[in-house]
Amino acid sequence: MLYNYTTISFPAFGISVNPPETLSLGPLTIHLYGLIIAAGLLLAVWYGSRRAPQFGLTQDDILDGVLCVTPAAILCARLYYCIFEWEQYAANPISVRDIWQGGLAIYGAVLGAVLGVVVFCRVKKLKITAVLDITCLGFLIGQCIGRWGNFFNREAFGSETAAFLRMGLLNPATGAVEYHHPTFLYESLWNLCGFVLLHHLSKKRKYDGQVALGYCVWYGLGRAFIEGLRTDSLYWGSFRVSQVLAAVSCIAAAALLLWNRPRSHGALFAQTRQKQEENRHE
Repeated sequence: MLYNYTTISFPAFGISVNPPETLSLGPLTIHLYGLIIAAGLLLAVWYGSRRAPQFGLTQDDILDGVLCVTPAAILCARLYYCIFEWEQYAANPISVRDIWQGGLAIYGAVLGAVLGVVVFCRVKKLKITAVLDITCLGFLIGQCIGRWGNFFNREAFGSETAAFLRMGLLNPATGAVEYHHPTFLYESLWNLCGFVLLHHLSKKRKYDGQVALGYCVWYGLGRAFIEGLRTDSLYWGSFRVSQVLAAVSCIAAAALLLWNRPRSHGALFAQTRQKQEENRHE
């Protein structure tokens, strides 16, 4: 449900605001949701470009990858949403193209981005797991910032609650203020913590793909719980699609991390032996 042009409040902090959804520059109308998504993407690209050499990549690899992966992510985000909300488009299928009317799913974007990375790496002959590592760090940046687009759109909130972090929305139909879980805020903070954690751990990763698996565990765990609070989930029968996908990806990635532990210890042992040999010859 979209609560257009209503006041947003956080009573625990004494905050009450009514932010606009769009900005007008002459004949041009700018949607703040899109502006925030773009800001998250640009920051992720800047971060990826700075750290590219640590993953065996160049800045040109990152920029070329963004040009290839971004369209795939947007297309799949739209398709994912439309598939599970097909009743909205069945009468007029051509409306699927009207992406400016809203209707994107973050898991669709992630799946599309991964597909784009695979194709890009095949063409450029780059190591897929290394590219996925740095891409997933960019995901966390983009998701952390992008979720604030939901704030301006008054969407992606949870069920009614009296919790400390509750968010108040004025329902224009009833004139009453309703308090909901600010699930966009929960996910933004969760992704911020995940980025800080994986940023530091990535400097000590033992093999390519380890960071990507860590992302799947961290994001999947948080999303599995947060999705259960939301009121706008996409369903497949009685199941919340994103919640199931989050839980499955979290469990699968955790299993792979455990399975790769011997490989991790082996790599660490090899590095230690190499340093000992280098010191012995000095």
